[in-house]
Amino acid sequence: MRVWVGIDDTDSRKGMCTTYIALLAMERLKRVAKVLGLPRLIRLNPTIPFKTRGNGAVSFLLETEDLKETVDIVSEVILEFAELEDDRTNPGVVFVEDEMLPKLSNFADRTIKDVVTIDDALFIINKYRIPYLKFKKGRGLIGALASVGAELYDYTLELLVYRYPEKFGKIREYDRESFFDIDYELYPEVFDTVDWCNDVVVAVPSSPCPVLYGLRGESTEALYKAMSIARTEKFEKYQIFVTNHATDMHIVDGGKVESIKNYRSYKIRGTVVKDPYDIAGGHVFFEIETKFGVFKCAAFEPTKQFRNVVRKLMTGDVVEVYGSMKNDTINLEKIKLIELVKKVALNPRCKCGKRMESVGKNKGFRCKRCKTFSLEKEIVEINRDIELGFYEVPPSARRHLTKPLIRMGEKHVFR
Repeated sequence: MRVWVGIDDTDSRKGMCTTYIALLAMERLKRVAKVLGLPRLIRLNPTIPFKTRGNGAVSFLLETEDLKETVDIVSEVILEFAELEDDRTNPGVVFVEDEMLPKLSNFADRTIKDVVTIDDALFIINKYRIPYLKFKKGRGLIGALASVGAELYDYTLELLVYRYPEKFGKIREYDRESFFDIDYELYPEVFDTVDWCNDVVVAVPSSPCPVLYGLRGESTEALYKAMSIARTEKFEKYQIFVTNHATDMHIVDGGKVESIKNYRSYKIRGTVVKDPYDIAGGHVFFEIETKFGVFKCAAFEPTKQFRNVVRKLMTGDVVEVYGSMKNDTINLEKIKLIELVKKVALNPRCKCGKRMESVGKNKGFRCKRCKTFSLEKEIVEINRDIELGFYEVPPSARRHLTKPLIRMGEKHVFR
């Protein structure tokens, strides 16, 4: 029988990685089953507050004649390697027959775009009598089901390279320049490896997980070539995953919904109604009016030079924003400038060269020195140091699911 195994919520902020545990399970299962094709790494709703770290779930397809032994082996791996002592770690595993996948696609789509509960997952499991493993609260059952049922109309590939266990939690040893070489030689077939503008190697994580580095690409050939260029400490194993990274699969089109809610991600069109302003910490905010009302938009400090684009917006500009809604504020992932204000109304200029002052609301303008009077403002054309089109956050600030402009066929602008 062909069975999909879905696993989630085995890591913690202190270490481990669900992809690594899935790989260990695949290796042990080879004595009773055959692994078919590449495993899948499915990133779920990035705004969920319950996530441990990257909110990624893993699934893989098996050909097996002994489901009980399969379940026992996976359980053994979870008990041995999952971060079960962490309060936020609540693993879940499902075993889904191949022909049942279409019945899970709607649930998977909701899990990536919306907010679902453990009760929602258990309802699906009980309805279709899906064998499962539940550890502690079992919240991982949500992602486990989603990783199996997700329909990938767009996908990329992720090559993950893993350290030897004795290296976990220690400083990673790697040659920074080799990762810039990868980007120089293989971009855009391999992308988001480095951030040139901010001199950051994006491919090497900073968490104490088993991953030495991860490379994102469009083909296995390009990823293997990139791997041959990378110069690092010796590693134990590696695996390529099919993934929804860099697909915008989490984004909901605001034009197709009746309301927007916190903990979801949207594409929304609006008009700037409050000029950008900075707050302590280097964060930049502005406000847009949409069909849903007025909302704040934020370019937080980690988005670096992207904030310079945001700072150039003006009241009256028409924009399309992409990002996650949290605390009634849209955390920007990218922005499209649709219309830019080219003329502004200013207090009229007196013949002496100075601008007049308002006498009062709807009472006109007067020059204090010359006593010159005018009823109307002066319409002045302005030059905007910005162009129409898309702008995105730099790779070092990019979320797993965010689709880079290079994959959208849009002009790639570094600002």
